[in-house]
Amino acid sequence: MNSISPVVRAQLAPHGVLYAAVYLGNFLLVTGRSSAGEPTGIAPDICRAIAQHLGVELKLLGCETQDEVVNSAADGKCGIALVGSDPARAKRVTFTPAYVELEASYLVPANSSIVNVSEVDQPGIRIASFFKSAYDLWLQRNLKHATLVHADSVQASNELFVREKLDALAGLKTGLVSATQKIPGARILDGQFTGIQQAIATQKSHLEAIEFLSACIEDFITTGLVSSLIAQYQVQGLSAAPLTKKSEDI
Repeated sequence: MNSISPVVRAQLAPHGVLYAAVYLGNFLLVTGRSSAGEPTGIAPDICRAIAQHLGVELKLLGCETQDEVVNSAADGKCGIALVGSDPARAKRVTFTPAYVELEASYLVPANSSIVNVSEVDQPGIRIASFFKSAYDLWLQRNLKHATLVHADSVQASNELFVREKLDALAGLKTGLVSATQKIPGARILDGQFTGIQQAIATQKSHLEAIEFLSACIEDFITTGLVSSLIAQYQVQGLSAAPLTKKSEDI
């Protein structure tokens, strides 16, 4: 990559420290904590790589909710925030192209007549979903007939699905695989209703920074860093995102 502009450093790390927010609830991208209590996994390592490019120290902020992650960037608490990109969130922050994509699908109970993902959006169908997750935001925009029944966490949505005997459970495919082990006879529908893109967000006013961060994403994908991190942490259910047009073309 080219030399880093002082403007970019001033926007992302004004005091020589890059503060970066990650969502602790995404078990695919934040897989644990270090002995010092710092988040570990693919997302934290992407943050470290960006800090290295900037030549600054990194301070990670582990957030319990995705709204907290977005707010940390929108309010300037953090220079960057790693979270699922979505039009609703993009009203408050600017996103880079994605660095990974996660498959989102449905789980249905043993006695369900539903076979395909396309059959879920029907009148009378009730879907358990984690409120304001990236896939839930997509469902809120795109469902025409089915009804979302919201819970405040992934685990709570799983429990809601069983307790209320709902017709489907929305979620990331890897998480749904785990859910099938606890719900006898439940099955995951083939395919996906959307691919959740995980990206880097920063303040809307940071135009130079978003160009730099987008270049970082392209570099991390083309050099194989993203793929190597997926292999290192042995994460299934996600892949390196396809390259998109450069930031000046989008």
